[in-house]
Amino acid sequence: MTYFFETYGCQMNAAESAALALVLRERGWKASEDGESADLVLINTCSVRETAERRVLGRFAHYAALKKKRRTTGGAFTLVAAGCMAQRLGEKLQEKYRAIDYVMGTSARSIFPHILEAAESRQGGKPCGAGRGAPGDPFGAKPVFAFSSSHLEEGQFRSFVPIMHGCDNFCSYCIVPYVRGREISRSPEAILEEIRRLPEKGVREITLLGQNVNTYSWKGEGGVKEPLDFPGLLELIAREVKGSSIRWVRFLSANPKDFSPRVIRVMAANPVFCRHLHLCVQHGSNTILGAMNRKYTRESYLSLVQEIRGAMPEISLSTDILIGFPGETGDDVKLTLDLMEEVKFLYAYMYHYNPREGTASYKLPGRISEADKRERLSRVIALQKKHTQELLKRRIGSREIVLIEGISRKNADELITRTERNEMAVTPGDAALTGSFARLTISSLKGNTFQGKELVLQGD
Repeated sequence: MTYFFETYGCQMNAAESAALALVLRERGWKASEDGESADLVLINTCSVRETAERRVLGRFAHYAALKKKRRTTGGAFTLVAAGCMAQRLGEKLQEKYRAIDYVMGTSARSIFPHILEAAESRQGGKPCGAGRGAPGDPFGAKPVFAFSSSHLEEGQFRSFVPIMHGCDNFCSYCIVPYVRGREISRSPEAILEEIRRLPEKGVREITLLGQNVNTYSWKGEGGVKEPLDFPGLLELIAREVKGSSIRWVRFLSANPKDFSPRVIRVMAANPVFCRHLHLCVQHGSNTILGAMNRKYTRESYLSLVQEIRGAMPEISLSTDILIGFPGETGDDVKLTLDLMEEVKFLYAYMYHYNPREGTASYKLPGRISEADKRERLSRVIALQKKHTQELLKRRIGSREIVLIEGISRKNADELITRTERNEMAVTPGDAALTGSFARLTISSLKGNTFQGKELVLQGD
């Protein structure tokens, strides 16, 4: 039997899709090239922005029509809605799209083997609900989140490794705590065991994942009896990967309010941690940061940046910027632009505020018009483009270690590579080098991508 996944949203969704695909492969299922002929289609959804949900709803409509067509030829398939949107809307999704056989929220992955059993026996779908069902009914059991043992996508040389799940921050604009639940830290034993198995699979780089990795906290249970915080976990991981094929470690996401001096010291002392950090600022105005419930100030953020760069001068920074929050003034936007000028991020994910029903900001007064949000955002984007170009041009002529990611989509004669600072570079080369580290001379810049030459492979 065959399966096909569509995954939307964050890296955590990508990691969880990889874990679900492993379950399928262990049962003998094969990946399909598309959803048109698959026996099972799973859409792993995102609820962070309304635009993401609208796109997913369009995909459900597409598969509903496809399922109706295939039924006429005797080839119906199982359609599964998974992820944050499934958690948020539950059975409402099935009420709107009857073609959906199962709704599997972020805390209900334990029902996945039962879905597969039903699909394998060609039984009809059954709504899993949200804790509803008769005693002994696996689809009605109260969902409890559990980490998977492996999140490696088959054939990849990079892997996501979730270390925690959920979020306790409750930023006023964010739906994540409501669809992911409260913070749960994964056992350090389980984290290290997953990492330990990756080198034999050819993995060269790992990214530790969590909605807020800084607040990782192990209370001292199981084999690791002592309490363990995030910098302590980083130290364990640095020791674990030393001497292995894993040469780079990254982590996402890091909230500035919880970024401790010890994390900075551990990163600076261990070159395995890439000299790039995504440090979400969201805004440059203390008034707006307070309304967002971010729990840090402009001043504390800038002080943190200074401390990080003092310890690791070569580090690059990226960020998220949210413009057009209710009550935002022109002066607030100017403060954000001023902060960008002071920090100079390598790149940023920039977007304007869209109200999400169920969040604290949904009922806030002072909504900004769509025209004003777009105009303000355009200024932020223009400034970030300027900074990105300035920072990249300074790197021309440097000699960099890169990880070769594969053949460029734009030119089959070129390899696409990435530096530890998360910069992209293309260079002539062979696809057989994919997954290798190499040293590359940065010769020029085209758009936001370096052109490289003199590629020299680096041993482990």
